[in-house]
Amino acid sequence: MQKGLIQVTDSYERIVHWMLAISCLCLCVTGLGMMFQSFNFLGIIVGGLKNLKLIHNFTGLIFAASLILAIRMWWKEAGVFVFPEDLDWIKTAGGYLWHVDKVPETGKYNPGQKLFFLTVAACGVLMLITGLIMWFPEALPTSLVRWMYPLHALGFVVIFAFFFVHLYLGTIGNPGTVPAMLTGWMDRAVLKKQHPGWLKEMEHNGTLIVSGEEKKTSHHA
Repeated sequence: MQKGLIQVTDSYERIVHWMLAISCLCLCVTGLGMMFQSFNFLGIIVGGLKNLKLIHNFTGLIFAASLILAIRMWWKEAGVFVFPEDLDWIKTAGGYLWHVDKVPETGKYNPGQKLFFLTVAACGVLMLITGLIMWFPEALPTSLVRWMYPLHALGFVVIFAFFFVHLYLGTIGNPGTVPAMLTGWMDRAVLKKQHPGWLKEMEHNGTLIVSGEEKKTSHHA
């Protein structure tokens, strides 16, 4: 491994991330196959729409487990906005929409990433609840079950849109960030540019792990 890289994620974080991402993508694809006639051919590939629905439903269980793990793991850092730091970042839109000489520093996750996390968490829970009711419709009156379908579709549209925004910002939009969720390590220059506040925090707390170096213990109270 190249020396000087900084560890930004551990194996558990990466496993949960990819479980959530892959199951989410699978649900989007299989959901499209059931929702729109033009995508019904996806059912033919797996032996029919009945099989496609089975794949969709049981993939939903994997998504549910990974979503719960993700919320438990990231809520403290990504689920709560910190003021005034996050507000300063929001005022400049993080430098994404117009030129900013100096983007305000934030913690491990900036407000944009927090918004994405909260959106996925909220819409994910919405889709799990509506999906379970659609799976077992006898649990509620028919008049209520009918509402589950448009709510489920709404959650799908939001997550589907945010999925591609996240994909863009995690690759082309922010070059050098992909290794964070592939290997767990990131170049110091990229980390300093993307998360300067978090880098300073790790250095101050003595939690910075650098490849090729022994971990230093913190002497701060």
